[in-house]
Amino acid sequence: MLLNHEKINFLHLPTPLEYLPTLSKELQIELYIKRDDLTGIGMGGNKLRKLEYFLYDAKQKGATTLLTLGGAQTNHGRLTAAVAAKHGMKCVILCIDEYPGEVSANILLDRLMGAEVVLKKSDGRDVSLQYDELTKEISKRYELEGEVVYPIPIGGSNELGMLGYYECAMELTKQAETLDLENARVISTVGSMGTYMGLFCGLKNENSPLALTGIAILPFEEEKEIHLMNYFKKIKDFYSLPLTPSASDFDVETDYIREGYNKPNQKVREAIYKMARKEAIILDPCYTGKTFAAILDMVQQGKIKKGETIIFLHTGGQPGINTPFHRIEMEKELIDGVTIL
Repeated sequence: MLLNHEKINFLHLPTPLEYLPTLSKELQIELYIKRDDLTGIGMGGNKLRKLEYFLYDAKQKGATTLLTLGGAQTNHGRLTAAVAAKHGMKCVILCIDEYPGEVSANILLDRLMGAEVVLKKSDGRDVSLQYDELTKEISKRYELEGEVVYPIPIGGSNELGMLGYYECAMELTKQAETLDLENARVISTVGSMGTYMGLFCGLKNENSPLALTGIAILPFEEEKEIHLMNYFKKIKDFYSLPLTPSASDFDVETDYIREGYNKPNQKVREAIYKMARKEAIILDPCYTGKTFAAILDMVQQGKIKKGETIIFLHTGGQPGINTPFHRIEMEKELIDGVTIL
């Protein structure tokens, strides 16, 4: 048992583990979905599990402002804004990204909840260096106003944040046992790696029978593999984990990047439409839509066997369908079903 760290409970847990009968029949697999889009505040999503731990740590350190990083439409930023609003704190979201041309999707929600969104176009240098400089600049401004700033990394993906999905691994194992799904494989998005790493460590360290496959939604080359192992080593050292995996023990599918991170893709949109029309569950075009599109392809290719039990982790992110460049493509494809009398 690793969860000896304090947190502030504000989620609706456990989240549901639902059977998807229509898709199961069509795909000839047993498909379940873990509804981590139903975690509560700020329209929900996976980052809230991590933020329970960050919020406790921030409060212990006397913080009054939560500062985090991400792209212009960061889901993690939105949920950080939600936690700050709910707990009487300020929030600032720093984005090395271009202004998308309108205040919509997550940016609109960020502002609804009172967060400041700082957008700065990349100057071409190393992005982490640019984030470091921008963090120092904006933190100093807030500190001069009397605020105590608590920084949270991109995606909440560090040694502390991974505890949210270590805990989820235990929750999911218990649910699977109740439903007699011990032979299931969990399939999760891999982005900033905190969710995947928490699940990996939780399933392995707690001797869960559940298997785990990650779907990379951004380029995952040698640099990312090195980052994955370095991230695990930090966690192993920090918590004195007895686990000693090699790189091959991390099952991450890297064939489903499509055009790259958060780029419009027809196959992904078709997967979103299928989930909505067969099970009335809304996915997003950056993370869950891409992951479900990968599941569909893996079934077709035989990477997922007929009759196999799959638990698809829904990490939220639905506001992403209103991102301008995604919404415009969907409007083109869906307008033919709109009847104007």
